[in-house]
Amino acid sequence: MVTTVKTQPTMKKFSSNISDPVADLLTRIRNSNLAYKDELFAPASKLNDAVLKILVTEGFLSGYEREGEGVHQAFRVHLKYGAKRRRTITGLRRISKPGRRIYRGKDDLPRVLGGLGIAIVSTSQGVMTDRDASKKRIGGEVLAYVW
Repeated sequence: MVTTVKTQPTMKKFSSNISDPVADLLTRIRNSNLAYKDELFAPASKLNDAVLKILVTEGFLSGYEREGEGVHQAFRVHLKYGAKRRRTITGLRRISKPGRRIYRGKDDLPRVLGGLGIAIVSTSQGVMTDRDASKKRIGGEVLAYVW
C-alpha cells in the first residue's frame, strides 16, 4: 500500500544573524528589481515593516504581506513596474550604517534628486519620509535614499 503525503509549499528560512537588516532588505529589493522579479521574500521585523509601508505609500512597491508564523515570519514583497516593464525604483542607497550612523536635524534633512526621490528617516515619532519629517519639524537618523 502506497501512501502519499501532501506538503504545503515551504517558505524560505532566513538566518537571524544579519548585522544590518535594513541594508539586507534594500539589497533584496535592488537585486530583485534589477532581475525584473515580480516578488521577493524578506525577513520580518518592525523596522522592515515601516520601511516597506513607506515604499508602498510613495508608490515604489505595489504591496507586501506577512507570511509564516513564529520566528519564521517573512514579508512577501510585490515589486511594481510601469508600462513596458519600466522600473519604478531606479535607485536605492543605504545612508546610515551600523559602523557610521548619520543623523540630521530638522533644518538639515536631505532632499533626494531635488524632491523627486525620498529619504527614509527614523525619528522619535517613527519611520517617515523626509517630507513628513520636515512638516513635523523633527530630525532623525537618515536610513536610505530611494529614487
